[in-house]
Amino acid sequence: MSSLGSYLGSTIGKKQLVGVAGLGLSLFVLAHMTGNLLIFVGPEAYNKYGHALTSNPLIYIAEAGLIGIFLMHVILALFLTKKNNDAKGSRYAARGEKTKASYASKSMRAQGVIIFAFIALHLNTFKFGKIINVEYDGVVMRDLFTLMLEVFAQPLYVFGYVFVLVLLWTHLGHGFSSSLQTLGLNGEKIDPVVTKIGHAYAAIVSLGFIAQPLFVYFVY
Repeated sequence: MSSLGSYLGSTIGKKQLVGVAGLGLSLFVLAHMTGNLLIFVGPEAYNKYGHALTSNPLIYIAEAGLIGIFLMHVILALFLTKKNNDAKGSRYAARGEKTKASYASKSMRAQGVIIFAFIALHLNTFKFGKIINVEYDGVVMRDLFTLMLEVFAQPLYVFGYVFVLVLLWTHLGHGFSSSLQTLGLNGEKIDPVVTKIGHAYAAIVSLGFIAQPLFVYFVY
């Protein structure tokens, strides 16, 4: 077996791939959140931003790459979780360490399942949902701003959206710092710093997303 094959087949290799994929997804949600903040600027800015993304031919390559990264992250994370659970019975000697780790990460899989379901609903609502058109400077484009106003006028949708984003906050907070540590940014002195970076990053992304439905629901 080649050195690359040995690496990919090893537990540390899979953990690092999960970390790389997790960081890639984390950067994507940050970029997505930042672009969506244009809702605070106004409908024209928001709709032109959405049109610029969806009308770019490279969007299909980007979407395919994103799906690939997402699937790799999910599949490998589930594999590692199962392997870790299978090995629990033989690790009583390190009981204290095992308990500490479980408190930090025991709900990651459940969070991931809920977030996955939310992503499917989100795509069905906004990407593949109702088509409303608007025209700016002679260019007809999808009126995502009006669609967002309609969706976030529903209290149940807003509540569910905020609830999932609180889960995302927890997921990102643990996952982002864990990914950095898995990729080598770890040590007794630096671990607390990396953990704080993860929590800060998660707070910025999640609060940025949460502000949008609340703004629409309470202001419009």
